[in-house]
Amino acid sequence: MVSSVQFLDSIEETILSRNSLQLCWYAAYTRANHEKRVRDKLEQRSVESFLPLYGTSRRWKDRWMRLEMPLFPGYVFVRMALVDRSRVLQVPSVVRLVGFNGHLSPLPDEEIEGMKKGLVGGVRAEPHPSLTVGRRVRIKSGPLVGRQGILLRRKGISRVVLSIDLIMRSIAVDVDVADVEPVVHRGRLSSTAPLW
Repeated sequence: MVSSVQFLDSIEETILSRNSLQLCWYAAYTRANHEKRVRDKLEQRSVESFLPLYGTSRRWKDRWMRLEMPLFPGYVFVRMALVDRSRVLQVPSVVRLVGFNGHLSPLPDEEIEGMKKGLVGGVRAEPHPSLTVGRRVRIKSGPLVGRQGILLRRKGISRVVLSIDLIMRSIAVDVDVADVEPVVHRGRLSSTAPLW
Protein backbone atom coordinates (compact mmCIF):
# COMPACT_ATOMS: atom_id res chain seq x y z
CA MET A 1 0.00 0.00 0.00
CA VAL A 2 1.35 3.42 -1.01
CA SER A 3 1.17 6.16 1.60
CA SER A 4 -0.03 9.64 0.70
CA VAL A 5 3.49 11.02 1.37
CA GLN A 6 5.04 8.54 -1.08
CA PHE A 7 2.34 9.34 -3.63
CA LEU A 8 3.00 13.11 -3.33
CA ASP A 9 6.74 12.51 -3.57
CA SER A 10 6.30 10.52 -6.79
CA ILE A 11 4.11 13.29 -8.28
CA GLU A 12 6.74 15.89 -7.32
CA GLU A 13 9.51 13.80 -8.94
CA THR A 14 7.45 13.46 -12.15
CA ILE A 15 6.88 17.22 -12.30
CA LEU A 16 10.57 17.92 -11.63
CA SER A 17 11.69 15.48 -14.32
CA ARG A 18 9.32 17.09 -16.88
CA ASN A 19 10.56 20.56 -15.95
CA SER A 20 14.19 19.44 -16.27
CA LEU A 21 13.58 18.52 -19.94
CA GLN A 22 11.83 21.75 -20.91
CA LEU A 23 13.90 24.24 -22.93
CA CYS A 24 14.09 27.63 -21.18
CA TRP A 25 16.26 30.73 -21.37
CA TYR A 26 18.74 31.25 -18.53
CA ALA A 27 21.35 33.91 -17.84
CA ALA A 28 24.93 32.65 -17.65
CA TYR A 29 27.27 34.90 -15.67
CA THR A 30 30.72 35.08 -17.27
CA ARG A 31 34.17 36.34 -16.41
CA ALA A 32 34.68 40.00 -17.30
CA ASN A 33 35.15 40.62 -21.03
CA HIS A 34 34.70 36.92 -21.92
CA GLU A 35 31.12 37.09 -23.24
CA LYS A 36 32.03 36.58 -26.92
CA ARG A 37 34.36 33.68 -26.12
CA VAL A 38 31.62 32.02 -24.08
CA ARG A 39 29.11 32.50 -26.91
CA ASP A 40 31.55 30.91 -29.40
CA LYS A 41 32.24 27.93 -27.09
CA LEU A 42 28.50 27.41 -26.54
CA GLU A 43 27.98 27.37 -30.32
CA GLN A 44 30.72 24.72 -30.63
CA ARG A 45 28.82 22.61 -28.07
CA SER A 46 25.52 23.11 -29.97
CA VAL A 47 23.97 25.07 -27.12
CA GLU A 48 21.61 27.83 -28.26
CA SER A 49 22.82 31.18 -26.98
CA PHE A 50 22.09 34.86 -27.39
CA LEU A 51 24.58 37.66 -26.84
CA PRO A 52 22.95 41.04 -27.59
CA LEU A 53 25.53 43.54 -28.84
CA TYR A 54 25.60 47.27 -29.55
CA GLY A 55 28.01 49.36 -31.60
CA THR A 56 30.18 52.00 -29.96
CA SER A 57 33.25 54.04 -30.85
CA ARG A 58 36.26 54.05 -28.54
CA ARG A 59 39.36 56.17 -28.77
CA TRP A 60 42.65 54.36 -28.62
CA LYS A 61 46.07 56.01 -28.52
CA ASP A 62 46.19 57.05 -32.17
CA ARG A 63 42.75 56.30 -33.63
CA TRP A 64 39.05 55.72 -33.09
CA MET A 65 37.83 52.12 -33.18
CA ARG A 66 34.29 50.91 -33.84
CA LEU A 67 33.53 48.04 -31.46
CA GLU A 68 30.63 45.70 -30.80
CA MET A 69 30.13 45.42 -27.04
CA PRO A 70 27.69 43.33 -24.96
CA LEU A 71 24.47 45.10 -23.98
CA PHE A 72 24.55 43.20 -20.69
CA PRO A 73 28.23 43.02 -19.66
CA GLY A 74 29.05 39.77 -17.91
CA TYR A 75 26.04 37.83 -19.22
CA VAL A 76 25.23 35.47 -22.07
CA PHE A 77 21.71 34.05 -22.42
CA VAL A 78 21.44 30.30 -23.01
CA ARG A 79 18.43 28.20 -24.00
CA MET A 80 18.70 24.78 -22.48
CA ALA A 81 17.00 22.07 -20.49
CA LEU A 82 18.02 21.85 -16.84
CA VAL A 83 19.48 18.39 -17.44
CA ASP A 84 21.99 20.00 -19.86
CA ARG A 85 23.29 22.64 -17.44
CA SER A 86 26.65 20.87 -17.06
CA ARG A 87 27.32 21.48 -20.80
CA VAL A 88 27.09 25.20 -20.06
CA LEU A 89 28.88 25.20 -16.71
CA GLN A 90 31.86 23.31 -18.19
CA VAL A 91 32.49 26.10 -20.72
CA PRO A 92 35.64 27.99 -19.73
CA SER A 93 34.83 31.48 -18.36
CA VAL A 94 31.26 30.62 -17.35
CA VAL A 95 31.14 31.43 -13.64
CA ARG A 96 27.59 30.29 -12.87
CA LEU A 97 24.00 30.24 -14.03
CA VAL A 98 21.79 32.86 -12.40
CA GLY A 99 19.28 31.66 -9.82
CA PHE A 100 17.97 32.16 -6.33
CA ASN A 101 17.98 29.92 -3.26
CA GLY A 102 19.90 27.20 -5.07
CA HIS A 103 17.42 26.99 -7.98
CA LEU A 104 18.05 28.26 -11.50
CA SER A 105 15.69 31.04 -12.56
CA PRO A 106 14.45 30.87 -16.15
CA LEU A 107 13.80 34.07 -18.07
CA PRO A 108 10.43 34.51 -19.78
CA ASP A 109 10.71 33.56 -23.46
CA GLU A 110 8.92 36.83 -24.33
CA GLU A 111 11.77 38.90 -22.84
CA ILE A 112 14.46 37.25 -24.95
CA GLU A 113 12.36 37.00 -28.11
CA GLY A 114 11.27 40.64 -27.72
CA MET A 115 14.86 41.75 -27.33
CA LYS A 116 15.94 39.73 -30.40
CA LYS A 117 13.09 41.15 -32.46
CA GLY A 118 13.88 44.71 -31.39
CA LEU A 119 17.59 44.43 -32.17
CA VAL A 120 16.95 42.80 -35.56
CA GLY A 121 14.35 45.51 -36.24
CA GLY A 122 17.04 48.18 -35.95
CA VAL A 123 16.36 49.49 -32.46
CA ARG A 124 19.36 51.50 -31.28
CA ALA A 125 20.19 50.36 -27.74
CA GLU A 126 23.00 50.81 -25.24
CA PRO A 127 23.60 49.66 -21.64
CA HIS A 128 21.96 51.73 -18.96
CA PRO A 129 21.99 51.54 -15.16
CA SER A 130 18.99 49.62 -13.84
CA LEU A 131 16.34 52.00 -12.52
CA THR A 132 13.57 51.47 -10.00
CA VAL A 133 12.02 54.95 -10.06
CA GLY A 134 10.49 57.02 -12.85
CA ARG A 135 7.48 57.02 -15.10
CA ARG A 136 6.57 53.64 -16.54
CA VAL A 137 5.52 53.75 -20.19
CA ARG A 138 4.40 51.31 -22.88
CA ILE A 139 5.77 51.50 -26.43
CA LYS A 140 2.84 51.90 -28.86
CA SER A 141 4.51 51.28 -32.23
CA GLY A 142 7.64 49.93 -33.90
CA PRO A 143 9.54 46.67 -33.33
CA LEU A 144 9.24 46.95 -29.53
CA VAL A 145 5.46 47.53 -29.48
CA GLY A 146 3.89 46.48 -26.17
CA ARG A 147 7.15 46.54 -24.20
CA GLN A 148 7.21 48.54 -20.97
CA GLY A 149 9.96 50.57 -19.42
CA ILE A 150 10.89 53.84 -17.77
CA LEU A 151 10.87 57.06 -19.77
CA LEU A 152 14.01 59.25 -19.69
CA ARG A 153 15.36 62.27 -21.53
CA ARG A 154 19.02 62.56 -22.43
CA LYS A 155 20.39 65.44 -24.47
CA GLY A 156 16.88 66.22 -25.73
CA ILE A 157 16.29 62.63 -26.89
CA SER A 158 13.52 60.51 -25.38
CA ARG A 159 14.54 57.04 -24.29
CA VAL A 160 12.87 54.10 -22.63
CA VAL A 161 14.89 52.00 -20.21
CA LEU A 162 14.05 48.28 -20.57
CA SER A 163 15.19 45.96 -17.78
CA ILE A 164 15.76 42.30 -17.13
CA ASP A 165 15.13 42.23 -13.42
CA LEU A 166 16.60 38.74 -12.87
CA ILE A 167 20.11 39.92 -13.71
CA MET A 168 19.55 43.54 -12.64
CA ARG A 169 20.63 44.94 -16.00
CA SER A 170 18.95 47.47 -18.28
CA ILE A 171 19.33 49.03 -21.69
CA ALA A 172 18.12 52.40 -22.98
CA VAL A 173 16.47 52.58 -26.42
CA ASP A 174 15.71 55.77 -28.35
CA VAL A 175 12.00 56.41 -28.95
CA ASP A 176 9.81 59.16 -30.28
CA VAL A 177 7.76 60.50 -27.36
CA ALA A 178 4.65 60.14 -29.54
CA ASP A 179 5.27 56.37 -29.63
CA VAL A 180 4.89 55.83 -25.87
CA GLU A 181 1.95 56.01 -23.48
CA PRO A 182 1.76 55.95 -19.67
CA VAL A 183 1.02 52.53 -18.16
CA VAL A 184 -2.24 52.59 -16.23
CA HIS A 185 -2.91 49.76 -13.78
CA ARG A 186 -6.35 49.64 -12.10
CA GLY A 187 -7.04 53.28 -12.72
CA ARG A 188 -3.65 54.65 -11.67
CA LEU A 189 -0.16 54.85 -13.08
CA SER A 190 1.78 51.67 -12.49
CA SER A 191 5.33 51.48 -11.22
CA THR A 192 5.57 47.69 -10.97
CA ALA A 193 4.34 46.33 -14.31
CA PRO A 194 6.64 43.73 -15.94
CA LEU A 195 9.19 44.98 -18.44
CA TRP A 196 9.91 43.86 -22.00
